[in-house]
Amino acid sequence: MAGVSKGTVDRVIHKRGKVSEAALKKVTEILEEIDFRPNLIAKNLKNNKTYHICVLLPDPIKDPYWIPCVTGVNDVIFELAHFGINIETSFFDPTNSKSFLDANLAIQGHAPDAVLLAPLFFKEASIVMQDYENLGIIVSTFNNDIESKAVKSFIGQDLFQSGRVAAKLLHSISKAGDVAILHIDEQYENAVFMQEKEQGFKSFFEELNSFNFNVLQCKLNRDNFKSAMPDFLQAHPNLTSLFVTTSKTYKVADFLQNNNRTDICLVGYDLLNENVNHLKSGSIDFLIHQNPKQQAYIGLKFLAEHFLFEKEIPSEILLPIDIVNSENVTPFMRG
Repeated sequence: MAGVSKGTVDRVIHKRGKVSEAALKKVTEILEEIDFRPNLIAKNLKNNKTYHICVLLPDPIKDPYWIPCVTGVNDVIFELAHFGINIETSFFDPTNSKSFLDANLAIQGHAPDAVLLAPLFFKEASIVMQDYENLGIIVSTFNNDIESKAVKSFIGQDLFQSGRVAAKLLHSISKAGDVAILHIDEQYENAVFMQEKEQGFKSFFEELNSFNFNVLQCKLNRDNFKSAMPDFLQAHPNLTSLFVTTSKTYKVADFLQNNNRTDICLVGYDLLNENVNHLKSGSIDFLIHQNPKQQAYIGLKFLAEHFLFEKEIPSEILLPIDIVNSENVTPFMRG
């Protein structure tokens, strides 16, 4: 169509080699006229390149919150099964920072093209991000963000804003009184995602001129929960609402239900079966859905399509902060 050789067209399309001004103009005009787009699938087949992506997830056996993430990853693997890409999933113990370090070290030994991970432990994640940067390995994170030159993309929610949403919900439904933030089974000092939720929650009440009560904080774990929870409530008789920053909201709901504490409003995170059961029975007033399946799916899909189809990886995708109650929970569970 342009009256030049195939070799000239190839050099123009791939921007390599020398081409005369006249030939460049002719070929460029034809490419624009026919809206030419290269067949990237054929290109990858010709290059005979198999890309390797590692996915590192917290062990869903240890924490069922991460089960949907495995489903999201497997969906991508199924969709891209016929393309030149190798996706491997490994797990670490979400209660053990050394397990996180060891798992990343093993991944680095495989020298993948990219890694998708949830950086639960801030200090350890900062170390491994520097290693990935030195190795030239692309990293995408989800669930919670961490600043690093190695991180190409983050998929998740605005955790500060989600804390404010929780505060707004409790303020709307509870009687006047103290409110409390409960952190359960997490190393608070090393869990930036919990700190961001707490900061957002506190900021809402700090901006309320009409709020004359206390915003309290309590750190609980499975070893001291049964004794610490009643002690905390007894020490704060003016408490009217609780905000749980993790998926362990059902633990608090169990306690409130067993002790007939219907006077305390409760908001937490995530659609675990135990949480949903309490939501339906009224022991939990609202849950904030973080959509972990979609987070993992989008993060992995963007990495894969970057290699396969030369698509740009967005630096950040913030998912909606979904508010779930007993009346609208069913459609979320179907997803």
